Amino acid sequence: MERLSGLDASFLYLETPAQLMHVCGVIVLDPGTMPEGYSYPAFRDELERRVRDVPEFTRKLRRVPMGIDHPVWVQDSHFDIDRHVHRLALPSPGGYAELVELTGHLAGLPLDRSAPLWEMWVIEGYQDDKVVVFSKMHHATVDGVSGSNLISHLCSLEPDADPMVSAEPRSAGHEPGHAELFGRGVLGLLTRPLAAVRLVAPSAQLVTKTLGRARAGTAMAAPFSAPRTSFNGTITGHRAIALADMSLDDIRQIKNATGTTVNDVVLSVAGGALRAYLEDRDELPSHSLLATVPVSVREQSQRSGGANKVSALFAKLGTDTEDPLERLRDLAERNKFAKEHHSAISADSLQDWAEFAAPRTFGLAVRTYASLKMPEWHPVVHNLVISNVPGPPVPLYFMGARIEALYPLGPVFHGAGLNVTVMSNNGRVHVGIIACKESVPAVDDLVQRFPAELAALKAAVVAADTPTPIRRARRSGAKKAAAAKA
Repeated sequence: MERLSGLDASFLYLETPAQLMHVCGVIVLDPGTMPEGYSYPAFRDELERRVRDVPEFTRKLRRVPMGIDHPVWVQDSHFDIDRHVHRLALPSPGGYAELVELTGHLAGLPLDRSAPLWEMWVIEGYQDDKVVVFSKMHHATVDGVSGSNLISHLCSLEPDADPMVSAEPRSAGHEPGHAELFGRGVLGLLTRPLAAVRLVAPSAQLVTKTLGRARAGTAMAAPFSAPRTSFNGTITGHRAIALADMSLDDIRQIKNATGTTVNDVVLSVAGGALRAYLEDRDELPSHSLLATVPVSVREQSQRSGGANKVSALFAKLGTDTEDPLERLRDLAERNKFAKEHHSAISADSLQDWAEFAAPRTFGLAVRTYASLKMPEWHPVVHNLVISNVPGPPVPLYFMGARIEALYPLGPVFHGAGLNVTVMSNNGRVHVGIIACKESVPAVDDLVQRFPAELAALKAAVVAADTPTPIRRARRSGAKKAAAAKA
């Protein structure tokens, strides 16, 4: 038995039929590398063997009586792989359009809370000879880093090698009874006010320091300062997915030439793509879009438990700047302030405050917020979520099949119906976009602007670094003058 952390449990309370809190992944596989060839029964059996001893795949939720505390994880004594792994064939002609339509539909289906909170759909017939695995795991179970670690149990560095991370069988402990769960919940309820008192002083100091940074112009962008767009309202449960690829070498070249970071370049490309998309639809706001950027605090966290160890910073994307190089330079400067500001915040502050999310009250508040369509009349908190996940620099094999692409997809929220996640993988950067279908009806139009914007930024960097004929002449003359003096 393991109690969910407040942050993990919050993703359960945030979930409604429209606001689904699972994270997805589209994994494109080349089955030609599998030593014994591909067959679904063998694929399923090997998958079961690898997940059987990994608790995150075999545990399920158990509620605390009367909802007085966060739920606990218990071992599913009736774990059945066929409840989690399913087989589908892609409709003809089996191309990209059919794949994103099918995965968009699957992304809009909730997970069964009576079983371990994950599913995999094995989709055959993609581009004739490819297999696609569409995965879903609830955010209560994983964040970006822990999700990558779980995938490591299923991947290897060679087609016939053992998994990168081997599971060690762990005791699930005893199954708690109602009395034990209730007693633990009451104890937690009684000690919670003391924990709240300890958080007040550090939080007040943080507010004071933030106000000082704001006056000095060194604070990160503030929430509730985002302009309104068509994807900043109440969402439905329908999902649309779009996928694209970019060159990691191009991103690194731009980073090195401009003295910025990979994350700066990714955010700048996203800003340019969103600017072009909104401008063509006559929806471009005069002020910059604001993104929430999740940040892993796993290395800094003092907490041992909990799957989610994340914080977030707010970043303006420069959608109000036309020149791509100017946008990158401005964004990089703002990001330095945002990172400094974020580093001054305790790594565990979000997790600490999330402990006070009351199961019943929190869930009722979310449903009321959505039913009254409150996101449509209060100031916009943020426009979208953008995540940048570092992936493997070498080829990986999933059940022996070579991974050709891996597109992660995060959840969307009421008030921010668009999520962009990019992940590097063996020299490529895979862009996955998931959105509320009604909020972003042309999601594929948006994703295709990412590689185009990267090309425009690279061209701008090259042009800025390449001297004009006049500059060449001046430099040549300067070199001759220096030689004459010598």
